Order: sequence, then C-alpha cells, then structure tokens
Amino acid sequence: MSQLLKGLIDSTSISKAPIIALCFDCLLLRARTLTAEYNELQKTLNDAFDTTKAKRFGELQRVATALKDWETANAAIAELQSMTQDPDQDADLAALARDELDAESSKLQSLERNLSVSLTPQHPFAELPCMLEIRPGPGGLEGRYFADTVFKMYKGLCARKGYRSKVVKYDLADGAGDQSSADGELPLQEAILEIEDAGAYRTFRAEAGMHRVQRIPSTESKGRVHTSAVAVWVLPSFPEDAAGDETDFENPESDFYVDPAEVKVETMRARGAGGQHVNKTESAIRMTHLPTGTTVSMQDHRSQHRNREAAWKLLRGRIAGLRAEAREEEAARLRDSVLSTRRITRGDKIRTYNYNQDRCTDHRAATEVRNLQGVLAGGEGLDKVMDAGREWLVGREVEGLVAEEEVKAKAAMGGGGK
Repeated sequence: MSQLLKGLIDSTSISKAPIIALCFDCLLLRARTLTAEYNELQKTLNDAFDTTKAKRFGELQRVATALKDWETANAAIAELQSMTQDPDQDADLAALARDELDAESSKLQSLERNLSVSLTPQHPFAELPCMLEIRPGPGGLEGRYFADTVFKMYKGLCARKGYRSKVVKYDLADGAGDQSSADGELPLQEAILEIEDAGAYRTFRAEAGMHRVQRIPSTESKGRVHTSAVAVWVLPSFPEDAAGDETDFENPESDFYVDPAEVKVETMRARGAGGQHVNKTESAIRMTHLPTGTTVSMQDHRSQHRNREAAWKLLRGRIAGLRAEAREEEAARLRDSVLSTRRITRGDKIRTYNYNQDRCTDHRAATEVRNLQGVLAGGEGLDKVMDAGREWLVGREVEGLVAEEEVKAKAAMGGGGK
C-alpha cells in the first residue's frame, strides 16, 4: 500500500477496507498523461497564444508541478537507498544517507497526497462567492434559537477573517414575536449570509449539512438535555462583474441561467417588523421555478425592486446548486461499482455542538474541539473544525478519483470491471 493510501486512512477516518484495494499506479498514469498534455500545450503557446489553450495550460500546471516534485523525491530516495545498501560505502556516509532517507520518505507521503489532490477536478463553483442559507430543523423554538446562533457564528467568523459579507435575508418566525432566549438568541425562521470574496464557496462548501445541538434550554425546568438541528445550505453566488460563461446568468449554458418564462413571480405585502410601510405596499416577492418547484421569497428590503433582485440572485444560486448536485449524483453512480460514495448534502448530520461537555465534534473527520463558546463566536476553534471538514471532503474526492481510474484500468485490460 502506498504512502498516499496510508495518508488517506490517517487523515480522513474512512474505513480501511476499500482504500487498501486502491491503486496509486492509476493516479501516476493519469498524472503523467496530463503532464504530457501540459508540455505539448507549452510548446504550442510558445508559438502562438490561444485563450482556450492557455486556460487548459493553467489548469494542468498544478498537476505537472506536483508530479515533478514527487519524481524528484522518488529519485532522491532511490539514490539514498543505494548508498545505504552498498557494502563498500563509507560508514559515516551510510549513516548520513539513512538519516536523509527517513526525512525524504516522510516528505514523500505529503508529496503523494499533493499529487492526488492536484488530480481531482476543481469544483465548478470553487472560485465563486457563496451564500450560506440557514434554517431551523427539528426542535421547535429551541431549534430556531440555535439557528440564530449558527448565523451569528458565521458572521463572527467573517468579521474576524476580514471576509466581505452581507445579510441577504433575516426572517424571524411568525407568531414568535420578539421573544428571545436567555442568551439573546432570536427565533430565526430563515437567514441568508452572502460572503462576497472570490473563493468563498471553496472555503465554506464543507459546511453544508445538518448541525446538531445538545443543550439544556433556558425554559427547561427539569434540567433535561434537548437535541435540535439546524440545516445549512451552501449556495454558489456570482460576482457582480461576472463575465465568464460559467457565471454569466444570461448565458443559457451557465448553471446560473434561469429562463424568466419558467418563473412564476408573485408580489405581496411584507409581514413582521417595519412599521406602516410593510402593511401598505406590496414590496415582498415570491418566485417559483416551475420545472423544479424551487421557491424563494424575499421581504427584507423596503423596495420591491431590491427584493426582486435579491430573490433572483437566490433563485439562480439554488438552481445552480441543484444542477451541480445532479452532476455529482451521475458521477457517483458511474463509480459505484468500485466504491460506495456519498455526497455532502443538506441531509447529512455533519457536526454536533454539545453545551454540557463544552465541545464541538465534526463526525465526518472525527475531530473534536473544546471551548464551544469560542467556536460559536467564530473563533479559531471554528477554523480547526472547518479545516477538518474540508480535509475530509478532499479525502473523499481522492478516493473517488482512484476508483474511477481503477475502472478505466480494468476496462483497458479487458476485465470490464469484474
């Protein structure tokens, strides 16, 4: 078993059985094929510039660099091994070679992982801004309170990290009034926080799923621990100055394109706080994408025009997310004959925030962080948990990549995957 596969086991807590059977040689073959393409493109671009070829060249550069680093380390290890096994070698030089061999072998594990990660296709939304959509799950009023805490947690993270963010939507539950918990939490119905920095989707995409909380509510007289859940969606957003085909929502080939003829638009009076204005004008907007049944509503702005713009942006983000999920499902189906895979979706229980034990646990990466209040404030503990989630996600993608390469290898050998 290669160092790569050992690294995957150690860093992702995935069952060892399916990983041991995977073949690193398949990844090497792919890396060398792509590097050959990279070298050919470099020659072509030296003669004449072409935008499409230049883009492909840039995509392949990380693979070529990772392969070169791995091959350099491998060559060094082979030379050092030869020195340590040579009976005529000076004893002092042989001892130095053994020390260097240990260091190079340790380095090789990291380089193998870098190589494998470079081969995984970059998510189509990776470089885009994103929207975090937060809603309470099971748990009644307690779930709504914790949804507010999760919303504030991400706001705190953005403030500490210097991310540009804005509240797109913040609606409290009907009938709950302005009552708050002992910690000042409000009964949240739905909130949407947009992180406007490029690459925000890559940073936050592993946050999608069910966030569970275990604590004693302030209204609990018998001291019983209640369990509630909050759903977090991570939706792609498009920069205001988007010009590429992938993010141009006017381009029918874009994931963000929505045919206006397929959208039912309704106006209504806004509800909740806002004074007399909300009762006298139909400023709230509800949009329904008829082919998918996807519905969004927006009433946070006094202007119907601004609510309409925000609703369109949210609708496009949801539709783009659905289209990406559909592609992932198809890719998973194609490789299920080799490896059972699982997507990160809104239904996954990814994390538990346990108040009594003062800890936050990410179930996917088996990572536990103490000082829960620091995590909920968007502090450095949250960085650790989010990093672990992203690392786990990368491990799953690498695992799937190796499975796909095994399918191709078996097919090329005439095994048909049997």
